[in-house]
Amino acid sequence: MANFSFLLPVLALSLVFAVDASTLQDFCVTNPIGQGNSVCKDPKLVGANDFFFSGIHIAGNTTNPAGSKVTPVFASQLPGLNTLGISVARIDIAPWGVNPPHTHPRATEIFTV
Repeated sequence: MANFSFLLPVLALSLVFAVDASTLQDFCVTNPIGQGNSVCKDPKLVGANDFFFSGIHIAGNTTNPAGSKVTPVFASQLPGLNTLGISVARIDIAPWGVNPPHTHPRATEIFTV
């Protein structure tokens, strides 16, 4: 009985912590600094440029011990990424370069070679 009384609250808490944010807040384009107090841009003012970043085509400098360079894109550069739960990055790897072991808790990676 003691095991059951311990297991039940632990199981209930694991369900509580596994909940994602409401999808009603999923669309929130970052409001540029200095345009009001709102974190999200007014949906009527959102345009195609909020979902475009032109710097991802520039190769990174791979002359380092790992032989790789990560070029991340943040919501400040690509406002449409805000609250979507995704990110964009370019990774350049030189011959014999490595991508050091790492983790992304609650994240997904998509690679294109």
